Amino acid sequence: MPTYLPFDPNPRRPSKPPPRNTVDSQFHVLGPPEKYPVRPGAAYQMPTATWEAALRMHQTLGIERGVIVQTTTYGADHSVVLDGLAMMGANYRGCANALVFAEADDAYLDELHQAGVRGARFSFRQELGAVLSDREFARAIARIRELGWYAKIQPEKDGIISSVEQYQSLDVPVLIDHMARPDPQAGPNDPNLKKMLELLARGNFWVMLSLGEKTSKKGWPYEDVVPIARAYIEAAPDRCVWASDWPHPVSVKQPPNDADLLELMYRYAPDQETLERILVHNPAKLFGFDG
Repeated sequence: MPTYLPFDPNPRRPSKPPPRNTVDSQFHVLGPPEKYPVRPGAAYQMPTATWEAALRMHQTLGIERGVIVQTTTYGADHSVVLDGLAMMGANYRGCANALVFAEADDAYLDELHQAGVRGARFSFRQELGAVLSDREFARAIARIRELGWYAKIQPEKDGIISSVEQYQSLDVPVLIDHMARPDPQAGPNDPNLKKMLELLARGNFWVMLSLGEKTSKKGWPYEDVVPIARAYIEAAPDRCVWASDWPHPVSVKQPPNDADLLELMYRYAPDQETLERILVHNPAKLFGFDG
């Protein structure tokens, strides 16, 4: 497997604290490998990133809530998420990997729900080896509907266009990761941007304002992704959420300090009220936090 770089172990405090009850809508917990072995056939293995390190990052940044998202590294075995939720407490929720629908029984899904899992992440990226068949996908969506979960979509490397037909007609809440992976150089004519705006007009689609540092073609301070985020916010201010994507899986360049990414979110939002919607109220609604 390739060697990927770890997260910045020394998060700094942001230029201003985020609003109370801010939610990090996607972070991952990985390892230690002797306790959580990588599944056979996993496409990648990341440096260890424990729930303790995630909590330390959140506390430094002033983030009070978060969603642990199961990676393809562990597939249907959600031990790392279940343990993380048990230790991190009531301010945290989980998002399953969709392989669980193909490889586990309903009792396990109920266990995940009771632990705080409220969604499942689907991938159509064949290189990750975690793609459901059409039949499995249909069954998974039916079960999501029964559980009251949301479906989460991991875009392809070139965006959502190549896979969007498989989920654009869903009637459950659908959260698209990483701003749908548009190309900032294409501007407003980028097909992924246009399709994401079309999906947001449907009412049940959400977008996660994350991965700006990798989406950017210009690099720090990532100014070329700001217009993309603002277009989504203008289109659906009540269905945008933000995430750090800590510990920044499959990074071939050193990931930024996580305070940089929170401050990037500050630049996306045109005012404090909008910032609070995206960081607090929208994710509270989607992930089932109280208050």
